[in-house]
Amino acid sequence: MKPSSSTSRPVQKTLASAANLANLLPSGTVLAFQTLAPSFSNKGVCHLSNRYLTAWLIGACSVVCFLSSFTDSFTDSEGRLHYGVATWKGMMILNGDDDDDDEMDLSRFRVRLIDLFHAWAALAVFMAFALCDANVQGCFFPWAAPELVVNLPLAAGVFSTFFFTIFPTTRRGIGYSCQR
Repeated sequence: MKPSSSTSRPVQKTLASAANLANLLPSGTVLAFQTLAPSFSNKGVCHLSNRYLTAWLIGACSVVCFLSSFTDSFTDSEGRLHYGVATWKGMMILNGDDDDDDEMDLSRFRVRLIDLFHAWAALAVFMAFALCDANVQGCFFPWAAPELVVNLPLAAGVFSTFFFTIFPTTRRGIGYSCQR
């Protein structure tokens, strides 16, 4: 039995939101952090220089994670794909001519309140993963029991997935397919 169009529309919207999680969750930043953290933190046996390197890594990945929430992509009327960063006034295009910027209405891509919530949620998820990493804990919190934070990344991921599904965004990151 084929579902009616009135019931399939919410289902399609929910599935589209769930599929959009790949570019909302900070998976690339977490992967980069997980790759670099063991060598920066000396596998959790930190000296002072390792603490500085690990703190720098967490800070740099946090900035990238937060700012990547404001990246977007779109195709113009001629079918060219443009990438940019949302600002309060519109979008700053990263690839393209300055002449193209004047012809397009980029104000529709300005930063909205939901973008700030998404950026903070993505940052919270990244920080949960980063601070619960065994190497970071061994470096900064050697006295802490690892059992205390074993479920924190899972809880942060579930909460943010729920948040991103309930409050979807139209932003597309750089490197993801553009269908608008």
